[in-house]
Amino acid sequence: MAMPDQDDHAAVSAPLLTRPAYLSSSFSFSSFSSFGSTSSSFADAAASPPSAEGGGAASPMGGPTACKALAVLRDHPGSVSCLSLCGEFLLSACTGADIVAWQQPDLRRFARFGHGEGSVKALAAAGGRVFSAHQDGRVRVWRVSRRSENAFKLVAALPTARDYLGRIFRQASYVQTRRNHKRLWIEHADSISCLAVHDGILYSGSWDKTLKVWRTADLKCLESIRAHDDAVNAVAADGGVVYSASADGRVKAWEKGKAAHFLQGVLVASDGVSWNALAVGTDHRVYAAGSDGHVVGWDRLGSRSAARWTLACDVKAHDMAVLCLCIARDLVCTGSADKTIGLWRRQSSGELTKVGAIGGHDGPVKCLQASWCRVSNGCMVYSGSLDKSIRVWWVPGGLDDNDQQQQQDKCIKDQNQNGKASLFLR
Repeated sequence: MAMPDQDDHAAVSAPLLTRPAYLSSSFSFSSFSSFGSTSSSFADAAASPPSAEGGGAASPMGGPTACKALAVLRDHPGSVSCLSLCGEFLLSACTGADIVAWQQPDLRRFARFGHGEGSVKALAAAGGRVFSAHQDGRVRVWRVSRRSENAFKLVAALPTARDYLGRIFRQASYVQTRRNHKRLWIEHADSISCLAVHDGILYSGSWDKTLKVWRTADLKCLESIRAHDDAVNAVAADGGVVYSASADGRVKAWEKGKAAHFLQGVLVASDGVSWNALAVGTDHRVYAAGSDGHVVGWDRLGSRSAARWTLACDVKAHDMAVLCLCIARDLVCTGSADKTIGLWRRQSSGELTKVGAIGGHDGPVKCLQASWCRVSNGCMVYSGSLDKSIRVWWVPGGLDDNDQQQQQDKCIKDQNQNGKASLFLR
């Protein structure tokens, strides 16, 4: 497991860096900047003056461009598979076994750590710990500490040795995973594809079609749910309900009961569609992204014991499969195999209104994370792609879809240092 870079040792005990000036400013940028190094500075990007002629991008309203491409981070040997926000760090992983921690706000590489076989498929952070899901069917737990040079320390791999010893000699602990082959029910029999942490519980979904439930306090496996008829691609939890999305075309809701989780409802059943991603808003509205390019949303009505879901929206978001999505307040971001990121405004009625699309990646957008900044009323969007890069974008909260709809659809292009970044606004 790699240690933080020598140049970064001093940062372990150093106070957090101050937020760059542009995050608390109302200034909107009219030029893009992109950096190919593994240590990209937001301060440098903010200091770059808007281009007065030639390379500058013009706003549809005649003013400065609303969105800004801030940085390109390249430090992975393979496709970027997942992203997660962990306090002051952005965590990224790829088809290799390593995880990279980028320290905000300047997003310099702080540490590289990892362990296990196969690629890292998913990341989740909660309570001073990072959970990583791996292709070898195990979840690894890392303790985060700024007081140690080893800021990300491996403390466990799930199932734990204690869990194994408590069940390995009991015949009832084994389940048949395929013909003439049995495993402990606490084990995943295939790659783990997704993670979610909620209310002291870690949920892991796998290509083995199961959803497993772990207690974060002692890392014990509490339950294994035969959730779907095909691979589980995404999991999300909210208010005592956990949602699972699968390649079998179904999105299911499971309620946490006193003893176990039980199926509360099937939100959608579409044969021929693989549901690739899930996200839940603070209003309990759940969104699912499909291989057919659609994003579907549902409102949860009634109490937990009598919950039901009604269709809130169904939009054709992309021409190709939607691979990921995330929510930051009233902004929904969607990443697609068409290499673009869609920006959508959530309406009180439940509908999604498109306010823009960001282009810049050379490959499908595999993962997204977003963080809202209250001071500047805007959003930092992080995107990871199969082109092995991570791109960072600034999306202000002032994007007004009503004003933008008064204009004809426009394509605003601007070349960054790599000649790739572009922004499309409606």
